[in-house]
Amino acid sequence: MFTFPLPLASMLGHWGSYAVYAVIGIAFGMTLESAGFGNSKLLAAQFYFKDMRVFKVMFTAIIVAMTLIFLASGLDLLDYNLIWVPPTYLWPGIVGGLIMGVGFIIGGFCPGTSLVGMATGKLDAIMFVAGVLFGIYLFGETVGSFATFFNSSYMGRFTLPELFNTSYGMVVISIVVVALLLFMVAEKVEAMVNDRPNKALPAWSKSAALVLVALAVVNVAIGQPTAEDRWQAVAAESQARLDNREVQISSAEFLQYRDDKKIKIIPLDVRDETSYNQFHLRGAVHVPLDQVQAKAKELQFEPANTVFVLMSNDEEAATEAWKILRAESVPNIYILAGGINAWLKTYGGNSVDEMERVANRQEDQLAYRFKSATGERHPAAEPEADQLDLEFEPKIILEMKRAPTSGGCG
Repeated sequence: MFTFPLPLASMLGHWGSYAVYAVIGIAFGMTLESAGFGNSKLLAAQFYFKDMRVFKVMFTAIIVAMTLIFLASGLDLLDYNLIWVPPTYLWPGIVGGLIMGVGFIIGGFCPGTSLVGMATGKLDAIMFVAGVLFGIYLFGETVGSFATFFNSSYMGRFTLPELFNTSYGMVVISIVVVALLLFMVAEKVEAMVNDRPNKALPAWSKSAALVLVALAVVNVAIGQPTAEDRWQAVAAESQARLDNREVQISSAEFLQYRDDKKIKIIPLDVRDETSYNQFHLRGAVHVPLDQVQAKAKELQFEPANTVFVLMSNDEEAATEAWKILRAESVPNIYILAGGINAWLKTYGGNSVDEMERVANRQEDQLAYRFKSATGERHPAAEPEADQLDLEFEPKIILEMKRAPTSGGCG
């Protein structure tokens, strides 16, 4: 059984995956055109409450997709962590939404529907697309002047369940019920504005609404997989990789790729604060083990060529962190073989030889006593890779990133 999203690039190859994207795009465009969304007059009519078709079609698509996505996630058919959820920048998002809304009212199109109109040769759509392209150019040339605001009020991957502190299932059923009620309100508003009696709903619409509500109730009942559930789903394959030491990279490989411009290396130090302050690698990000799961959402936004290297004093805490991030579907995660103790032994030189070793130390405890907190000021924090003989068995292989979601209308 497949787990979605499907890795189309690895299944069908580069051009094969693009063929699938093309088919989906053409089918989506045909659907929009058949719904009348290539007509700017029909689209603009919603702002005068004369024709609420856009609202009803788009919101139907949203609630159906939402219900099926979380149902599939609850049934372990879909890894929700692999779906790209755009980060929230609250105030820039609000201002951008207002600007787009005004443009929608004036031009009669949103970016997606304008392309549909252009494909059918509509002059107003062609002019709208030209305006969109000019706006993109103008934004790119001026964004530096308001970059502070543009990057302000960052909230990360922020979703409604986090906002209301409730479950995904409760959010799903709430939105479905509210949407269905608004559909009925929209019908009455249309009839009132157009001075006509209410249209009779198709016979199948009531059955479809009941099915959708029933599926939303199922979402509440089954819930979403926990972190432990997600680990169990990948435990067999992942534990084998740990046992076969496929993800424990040598310090030499770490140093080799640290200066590689094609790969972005992010060292994640999961030790306690005392050990981290005594010594850590140059540029290492301190993420205590109990904060790793919360950090996972932020790590998802790193570029596709990012490799995360987990490190602890030995490997115990780093291995636990690897399991957490693996369960959260963070790609390209590795463990520094031997941890910080092995690193100091390899690159510490005379400064480490002169230090007192900890007798009868516990597992994953720092092996050396530092007279003071050296942090990344210690010579071993950043050895020069070009002065070392870096021989190693390469293990780093970049994995696929998340599947994107559509933004905007159409």
